Amino acid sequence: MNADNRYLWPHKDLLDVTQLTGGETLHLLDLAARFQEINRRPVKKVPTLKGKTVVLFFVENSTRTRTSFDVAAKRLSADTYPLTKSGSSLNKGESLKDTALTLQAMGPDVIVMRHASSGAAEYLAGLLDCSVVNGGDGWHAHPTQALLDCFSLRQAWQGRFAGRTLLILGDIAHSRVARSNVHLLTMLGARVRLCAPRTLLPAGVKNWPVDVYSDLNQAVRGVDAVMCLRLQLERQQAGLLPDLAEYSRRFCLTAGHLKSAKPEARVLHPGPLNRGLEIAGDVADAPASLVLDQVSAGVATRMAILYLLATRRGGTS
Repeated sequence: MNADNRYLWPHKDLLDVTQLTGGETLHLLDLAARFQEINRRPVKKVPTLKGKTVVLFFVENSTRTRTSFDVAAKRLSADTYPLTKSGSSLNKGESLKDTALTLQAMGPDVIVMRHASSGAAEYLAGLLDCSVVNGGDGWHAHPTQALLDCFSLRQAWQGRFAGRTLLILGDIAHSRVARSNVHLLTMLGARVRLCAPRTLLPAGVKNWPVDVYSDLNQAVRGVDAVMCLRLQLERQQAGLLPDLAEYSRRFCLTAGHLKSAKPEARVLHPGPLNRGLEIAGDVADAPASLVLDQVSAGVATRMAILYLLATRRGGTS
């Protein structure tokens, strides 16, 4: 992996996919593919980041992202230190700024942060000298999820995004995953469709580079992949949804829907899954499903991200 030090990664932090160029994205995905090969070996650990420290600062709950970053860092031989809101001084009334500066005084190389407030990771990055990775902030962005989704699709699509069409289905309005994927996939040359109830579409969606549908039967026609999103059940209590049975009838992806997609169409879901509500169980478990591939891709992609940030030379952003 030492040869990659010749590539001058220009970013101190990874806060949003909007900061990446197409070339930087493809370089990161190429590097992730090399780490994917390492992850298939009997002994998966390499000494690449030995002596480096990664703090997993998850103010908002997470299973997949947090565990994936933990595994990724440890496979690179970095030391990891998990910190949650309940286990930090935030729970005692300390400000995010003071908690962050306390962490910096301990000398971490990278802090991975998840927070319920949009912009929290950017705020942290402006305070700290170490690298900050946005592990998801409010409804704003989830850059590492979008990168691992693109990694999974790149493998399924034999490296070609141009001419491909992805349908994102479900709660678009409250999805940082959708926002990051729309930007990244369109930048790489794919076309994106959205399908959701009107109340679960974001304000200003008409200005997004997407086609919007309210009928799943129409939206799925001829697509190369469908990404289902978790239905955030708290939205029903907020009056944004009809009853769940009606939502399932209209927007749950089934095998019948996929008959209208391309024959080789793939299915994705960032998890956690609500089977029978947003995606049928047989679809989630079918050979066309990339759900578990996404989990594997998450480790490799986050290994690449940690490597680029912890070994970077030069750059100002």
